[in-house]
Amino acid sequence: MGGTCFLCKKSSPFLSGALGTCLECIRNKFDEVSPHIEKLHSQNRKEFNLRPFPPKAVGGVRCRICSNGCIIPEGERGYCNLRENRRGRLKHLGGTPQKGFLQYYYDLLPTNCVAEWVCPERTHHGYKNLAVFYESCSFNCLFCQNWHWRESMFLSHSINAEELAEKVDDRTACICYFGGDPAPQILHAIKTSKLVLRKKKDTRICWETNGTIQRRFLEVVANLSLESGGCIKFDLKAFNENLNIALTGISNKTTLANFTFLSRYFKERPTPPFLIASSLLIPGYIDEEEVANIAEFIASLNPDIPYSLLAFYPAFQMNDTPVTPRKLAMNCYKIAREAGLTNVHIGNIHLLSS
Repeated sequence: MGGTCFLCKKSSPFLSGALGTCLECIRNKFDEVSPHIEKLHSQNRKEFNLRPFPPKAVGGVRCRICSNGCIIPEGERGYCNLRENRRGRLKHLGGTPQKGFLQYYYDLLPTNCVAEWVCPERTHHGYKNLAVFYESCSFNCLFCQNWHWRESMFLSHSINAEELAEKVDDRTACICYFGGDPAPQILHAIKTSKLVLRKKKDTRICWETNGTIQRRFLEVVANLSLESGGCIKFDLKAFNENLNIALTGISNKTTLANFTFLSRYFKERPTPPFLIASSLLIPGYIDEEEVANIAEFIASLNPDIPYSLLAFYPAFQMNDTPVTPRKLAMNCYKIAREAGLTNVHIGNIHLLSS
């Protein structure tokens, strides 16, 4: 395991061989490592027949679903691979945005949801969660734990909002949209949620997202969760924009802005918490400094927003990166508390190395 930074030539057991560059160079010499990172993400996405970057074609058609703001040229698709420019009009590959490319299944409660530790449903034995995994994403995380959707994209049966809403029964306590990410298929998720709440008003509507939902849809999402008692969980991948681009291919400006926007709703329903944050502790990249910056950012908005520090497991392109050391997790926990956060949690403790 480990590797050598192509730029500064320093070696470390925590340096990803796939990424090929160290945290220090990403933070401080991004102009020099940026071409290398762009090439890496481009090659990775081409393996799955995905566009290397959000297109910005002159004369193309703008997609207004997520914050990537693709401007798609004639005959081609956007970054998420769901919409295509056909004779100057965007066509959803499912025929309509109300058809989703996804997999769904039931999780018996208490489930393994990232927000389980602050959710009232953790005590509801005998009930279940409808887990909706969307097969599309607005990021290209090199450490993706659920990367296999890229191989199966569009192979699974597409399902319309009405069909999915019917999967909620008397024993379904909550529905959670994740993936991938719900952002590229947010219209499907919103339609489904409204149908579910008409049918069963006490169903909690929850989301796990990278935060790239367009603001006009984010307001709808927020109201659905507030109305139903559900939560919105943001993956704050990194605070440093350069690092976020290196790890995910995309800027985190919208993520942080959307998290700030949603924090205003937190006081309306602090229990159960409306807004939750999490970060994956990737050794060598998401370090104490990064967690300190994220924690200070959250605390500046509302110190009672729950923050979960998740142990990393090697996956996808960063499968040569070791699991999170226990010392790093404990240090980050202490730092997050010292930043003023009142509710900090370490998740996936069983993965921590000694």
